Amino acid sequence: MDVKAIVKNDSRYCYYLKRYNRPTAPMKPFVVRSIALAVSVLALSAQAQDKVLNLYSARHYQTDEALYTGFTKATGIRINRVDGDDAGILNRLKAEGSSSPADVVLLVDAARLALADNQGMFLPIKSKVLDDAIPAHLRAAATPEGVTWTGFSTRARVIVYDPLRVKAADVATYEQLADPKLKGMVCTRAGSHPYNLSLFTTMVERLGDAQGEAWLKGVVNNMARDPKGGDTDQVMAVAAGECGVALSNSYYVARLLKSSKPEDRTAMERVRVVFPNQGTSGTHVNIAGAGVARYTKHPQEAIAFMEYLASPAAQNYFANGNNEFPVAKGVHTDNQALKAMGGLNFKGDQIHLTVVAKNLTKVQQMLDRVGYK
Repeated sequence: MDVKAIVKNDSRYCYYLKRYNRPTAPMKPFVVRSIALAVSVLALSAQAQDKVLNLYSARHYQTDEALYTGFTKATGIRINRVDGDDAGILNRLKAEGSSSPADVVLLVDAARLALADNQGMFLPIKSKVLDDAIPAHLRAAATPEGVTWTGFSTRARVIVYDPLRVKAADVATYEQLADPKLKGMVCTRAGSHPYNLSLFTTMVERLGDAQGEAWLKGVVNNMARDPKGGDTDQVMAVAAGECGVALSNSYYVARLLKSSKPEDRTAMERVRVVFPNQGTSGTHVNIAGAGVARYTKHPQEAIAFMEYLASPAAQNYFANGNNEFPVAKGVHTDNQALKAMGGLNFKGDQIHLTVVAKNLTKVQQMLDRVGYK
């Protein structure tokens, strides 16, 4: 850094030279040293002020506050957070483009992470910490440039059923949802919702295009009603007798199990839960995850935050905030609601979630063809 040049360009110094007609007056060594020290202090101060992370988050759970506080205490990096739903965050990133202040983006579904990745919203990163901690099938496929997104918690796509109308053996697999035996019993939310899309793309990958589309058509034929509402609505519809079988993410079931509302407790006494495909491919698991924003101004802080999310303490905050499962190797949960529904030792599908990105458009077209609303 040329300190003399900086000082000479300073308006006060230029005025001094002009006022006293001393344009070439040399600076004494102690003046140069003093100015150099001042510049260094200013640089360090700016660097300290720059220890900030701008986080765009689709997560908004109380336990996440402890997660963020823990990161700041451990690193000194302050977090500025923008909350929103997944679609709103993606639209904001698209509108901001290269001017976006976002450093890390947290989303709550593999389909949404894949969509953001396809639109070039993530910066590939390399991290041995993440490579060692997070199973490969729960991260974007590695390229020479690095990995674009990483899952930090999982949830299972379970089947909820009415034991008075349906036997557990009849809903032991996702494939059975298309069995005519369940005619008029199946309820789901919208077929194109990311939670369903993630499952359906995985099923198509395993069954093949022709059989996968036939399976989707079979599910539509077994509908008790047109798809509507969210996952909680599907569980409550089974409890009310409107449906015999429904799909739900495991954390919705866990919330109902932990609820203090009498109506929720009564509903959960009426239904049963199955983790499908335990004898074959395993239950479909989806993720909540994050990626470093493409135009981050703080890449080192962003990678530090990603690595922090893989630590045991952060994993439990991150997962238990929404009754999910931690994903880092060697980290386990003692969530009693998940335990009550038999979710602590289930076999999860190990298929690489990048199939979601590959199959999204194709499966959406299938849903349109079979009339899955």
